[in-house]
Amino acid sequence: MGRVVVHLDSMPKDRSFATILRDYEERLSPIGISVEAHDSKKDSENYEKEISKLSGKLILLDENGKTITSLQLARWLESTQLERETTHIAIGPHNGFSERAKESADSLISLSFLTLTHEFSAILLMEQLYRASEIIRGSPYHRG
Repeated sequence: MGRVVVHLDSMPKDRSFATILRDYEERLSPIGISVEAHDSKKDSENYEKEISKLSGKLILLDENGKTITSLQLARWLESTQLERETTHIAIGPHNGFSERAKESADSLISLSFLTLTHEFSAILLMEQLYRASEIIRGSPYHRG
C-alpha cells in the first residue's frame, strides 16, 4: 500500500491551524497519510534540498499547477494507495518553490486559483485528502 506524506517547511505557528492540521492527520493516519514538518522556516533552500532527496514521487503545490476536483483527487488517491512507493506532497515555503524544484517534481498541482498562505494550504490539502478518502469509502461526507 502506497503511503502519502505531506511536507511542510514548518508547523504553523498559529495554534488553531496546528490543531486543525493534527486533527486531519489523526483521521488520515490509518490509511497511510501523514504530515512531516521540516524545521526550515527561515531557509527555503534547505527545505527544497531535503524534499528533493526523498525517494518516491514528488508533487509540489504551486499556484500555476494543474487544478483538480475532489473526485479527481479521490481517484488519484485510490490509485496511489495501490502503488508500492511513497508519494510526497510538498507545500511551498513563503516565497514558493524555485524553478529548479518545480522542474524536478513529478507534477505540480494547485488547490485554488486564489493565493493562499502555506498554513491555510496545508489545512485545505488535508481536508481534501480526508474528503477523497471518504469518497473512496462511500461515506456521505462528500455530497457531490
